[in-house]
Amino acid sequence: MDTELLKTFLEVHRTRHFGRAAENLFLTPSAVSFRIRQLETLLGTPLFTRHRNNIQLTNAGERLVGHADAMLLAWKRAQQEVALGSRQMSQLAIAAPANIWDARLQDCLAQIGISMPGFGLRAEICAATQGMRQLQARTLDLLLMFDPPTNDEVELSPLFEVELVMVSSVEGQGLEEAVTERYLRVDWGTAFSIRHAQALPHAGAAILHTPSARIALEFLLQSGGTVYLPRAMVESHLQEGSLFLVDGAPVIARQVYGVYLSQNEQADALKQVVELLTLN
Repeated sequence: MDTELLKTFLEVHRTRHFGRAAENLFLTPSAVSFRIRQLETLLGTPLFTRHRNNIQLTNAGERLVGHADAMLLAWKRAQQEVALGSRQMSQLAIAAPANIWDARLQDCLAQIGISMPGFGLRAEICAATQGMRQLQARTLDLLLMFDPPTNDEVELSPLFEVELVMVSSVEGQGLEEAVTERYLRVDWGTAFSIRHAQALPHAGAAILHTPSARIALEFLLQSGGTVYLPRAMVESHLQEGSLFLVDGAPVIARQVYGVYLSQNEQADALKQVVELLTLN
């Protein structure tokens, strides 16, 4: 199958618009429509319902999304590994949600590269559900996540803990005031949301909700507010007085796990990466 057909399908799914998909892919709208018709002919079923400007996936289209992602990732990895093969290198693919990259993984990546000179690294940002699909499709070697699954096919390794503290742009702010005025939310996983709801039932609606701690930090520094962020990320701001701890706010610790397939041909390399992430 032509991978360009799958790329076009995913772009139309993402934009819900043939014209915008065409612009993003540097194609004409008629070329995008032709590619979608080709894919529908190959699969023998419609993938989209079209009612004026309202474009929705059919049930078959919904089922294709995960497969299309996996197939494109597999092809991308094959291309990279063939290229690396000419230099006699192996590749290790590591992925995590944006907040784990922000909290600590970004700082560890260079150390992994230095400590493992025989490996080419592929670093991906993805949601936990997407990462699990990639693991099962064997297009990913290691996934970092907060809330690991119970699955006999995967191994879990506790890696490190992220200490989350509530910080504010206003000095001396109390807890009740902090969570009702200009409150920001970063997605720190299901267990955090439960703990947060129990400890702060009076928290108001967030004026910003993001999966990225770095986005929240920049927003906080530029426009003010309150948010839970990793202590390591905000320590310098606390010391210089641009941010302040909120009085009475509970500290919430989150354990990060490494998830990988039990049967993986990169087992020795994975063990080395897990050791590096545990020590750093």
